[in-house]
Amino acid sequence: DPCTECSCDSGKETAKDTGNTKKKENGKQLFVPKIFFGTRTHKQISQITRELKRTAYSTVSMTILSSRDYTCIHPTVSSSGSNRNEMCVELLEGKHGKSCLYYHGAHKLIEHHALQSAHRVYQAWDIEDLVSLGKKLRACPYFAARELMVGADIVFCPYNYLLDPQIRESMDINLKDQVVILDEAHNIEDCARESVSYSVTESQLRAAREEIDFMVNNNIRQKDHEPLRAVCCSLT
Repeated sequence: DPCTECSCDSGKETAKDTGNTKKKENGKQLFVPKIFFGTRTHKQISQITRELKRTAYSTVSMTILSSRDYTCIHPTVSSSGSNRNEMCVELLEGKHGKSCLYYHGAHKLIEHHALQSAHRVYQAWDIEDLVSLGKKLRACPYFAARELMVGADIVFCPYNYLLDPQIRESMDINLKDQVVILDEAHNIEDCARESVSYSVTESQLRAAREEIDFMVNNNIRQKDHEPLRAVCCSLT
């Protein structure tokens, strides 16, 4: 039997029920877009999130996408030079019989944020906050931030994460029907040029031409490789 103390007795919906009903139209879930906020540098993301904490939206679900240079906490990988991405991939693939325990603990960070949200103590955070918490929980901030993107309403990231198609694909970023905000957009042209530009050395071109020569001479997809060989020859 319905209770006499709540709205179900009178046939009225509670505020929560009304909210859920508004999310549906004709029995289908209403699509709610994410806000992708792009900045020029990681430092500017810190400034934006600091301002977000001062607004009425400081409790909105969010995440920050950044490189391993800022979020990797593995002692060996984080202390290495420029090959952090490669070292991380090797650990994930277990090439040398070793794996990353921080990666396997990434769910701890996700559960922590979910728990905060459930208890209504969730607050906007910065990369440094996530890294600090990741070290305490022995959980990977890099992969946790990517997983948090699924349920986030606001996603902060540098420009190139939104402009570079390869990065978008690797980070599983889909901008279709989403809201995109670009801070200091006068820098977009330079970033766009960098995203579609690639540098090669003369030695790399010669090495490529030698490999293509081998394929053409051995009748390996000749029609595909002959035009590539012509490009390498013209560039050299």
